[in-house]
Amino acid sequence: MILVFGKSGQVATELARQGDVVCLGRAEADLMQPGLAEAEIAAHAPTVVINASAWTAVDKAETEEAAALRLNAEAPAEMARACAAANEGRGIPFLHVSTDYVFAGTGDAPWAETDPVAPQNAYGRSKLAGEDAVRDAGGNSLILRTSWVFSAHGANFVKTMLRLAETRDTLTVVADQVGGPTPADDIARTLLACAEAMAGGQRGGTYHYAGAPETSWAGFAREIFVRAGRPVTVEDIPSSAFPTPAARPLNSRLDCARLAADFGITQPDWRRGLARVLEELGAA
Repeated sequence: MILVFGKSGQVATELARQGDVVCLGRAEADLMQPGLAEAEIAAHAPTVVINASAWTAVDKAETEEAAALRLNAEAPAEMARACAAANEGRGIPFLHVSTDYVFAGTGDAPWAETDPVAPQNAYGRSKLAGEDAVRDAGGNSLILRTSWVFSAHGANFVKTMLRLAETRDTLTVVADQVGGPTPADDIARTLLACAEAMAGGQRGGTYHYAGAPETSWAGFAREIFVRAGRPVTVEDIPSSAFPTPAARPLNSRLDCARLAADFGITQPDWRRGLARVLEELGAA
């Protein structure tokens, strides 16, 4: 049995759809409370644990960094330590979802797993602290960094654009931030495939997984409107014209070659994922 921390988030929702899993939301396991993650792992005795829970309010983390650290670093650390110590020290595989925000977000080359990390905001710092804690736990863990997650549920860019298109025929969208939109269902399938391999003895590590081809937020918006048949004009603006409390990376590109080499999992075409999401939303 696979135990998933997270229930209502985009990736957790897709994990529940894709696999035979038990998902724990805040009602079942409030991760703000120390010790609950370890207790749930002991109670369920899973074969694999996946952490799909996180503090994802990027701007809010600037003023509530301690809470972001609790959910993004301290709770995953507890999970990883419990997994490493389970089964009389033989351990169980632990998979943890992370983000491109651990990097500086500069340049234009895709970030590799071995590149130096330098988060530019509180959210990124909390996610990096979580990565370090998971590695320090010493078990068989896999950290999956991803970017620009979207799906038919939860809060995400696709749903925001569709909502704005109901009342607007022109939108200004940031064009100097570039990355790979990533369908949540593809992330879920990737986590489950890696989990199966790790349950069979394969070792984990740090990996990147993001959609292809690369695009800007403005380019992503245009594709959404074309596929949804919405007559909305997108005007490009720089990030400086849309200031936010937390700095956003200009370069969210991720080099995903290592995951393909070690697990045989290649980058998804986000445009196919977008078609699935629009169909589910009844917007295609």
